[in-house]
Amino acid sequence: MYKLNTTSRGLVAHGISTCAGCGLELVIRKILDVLGKNTVIVIPPGCAALFSGYGNETTLKIPGIQGNLENTAAYAAGIKAGFEMQGRDDITVLGFAGDGATVDIGIQALSGAFERGDRILYVCYDNEAYMNTGIQGSGSTPLMASTTTTPAGKTAPRKNMIEIAAAHGIPYAASASVGYIEDLEKKVEKAKNANANGPAYLHVHTPCPTGWQFDPALTIEVAKTAVQTGAWVLMEIEYGNTTLNRNLDKLKPVDAYLKMQGRFKHITETDIKNIQEDIDNNITRLKQKISK
Repeated sequence: MYKLNTTSRGLVAHGISTCAGCGLELVIRKILDVLGKNTVIVIPPGCAALFSGYGNETTLKIPGIQGNLENTAAYAAGIKAGFEMQGRDDITVLGFAGDGATVDIGIQALSGAFERGDRILYVCYDNEAYMNTGIQGSGSTPLMASTTTTPAGKTAPRKNMIEIAAAHGIPYAASASVGYIEDLEKKVEKAKNANANGPAYLHVHTPCPTGWQFDPALTIEVAKTAVQTGAWVLMEIEYGNTTLNRNLDKLKPVDAYLKMQGRFKHITETDIKNIQEDIDNNITRLKQKISK
């Protein structure tokens, strides 16, 4: 008789009720694989609240707390301060929040933690909208993407959260993607090590099949195409020094990425041209920045 193996591997239980094809689940598994069991996690309401669990149950094998939407970084900073008072420098305190809880509602607490130099590791998993409350637009929703609050397409560009974080003078800030797991794992390790000197920030692109309207089987392909078109740039900023982690000289046209998603089905050729121009200008700016 066949016996089902129910032993979970790693620090995250199996059978999590994330949406089919959710990039978030792979991201949190890989991050915790690198950080290890000496980690305390702070999760606000959002898609990641699934990992906090329900009632007296949890899906994680590490200590954690579910805070409020606006104060993930403040909770993390307080927990870290408590460990420091005990002389415990072997514990990573991880804030793990979505784009709404990071670039919008939680940016004040995050900025404060960066300013103080609190030795926390903060990860934003960016699915580019408030996905678990109805797909409302956030400050990280890209130009012309349709959401329930921007049905005709968002008219403002997304916030540049990587450089906002780096402007605080923190030791390490980087972008990553669920489409490039080895790159993500290397950056998590570097962020963990940077915590010896201050805060570290990771901003991880996590496509959402539900909100972006694509086949759940294509999550990794969509994530890779975002990088291959320059719609998402893999980069690191270490003490103000910027490194681009991928050659940006031979990128695909952005419509290869946009046409994979239903949230862009309304856009015109003029819109595509404007989005391409916005990407090209950003790439040019970044190249000029690192050449100085």
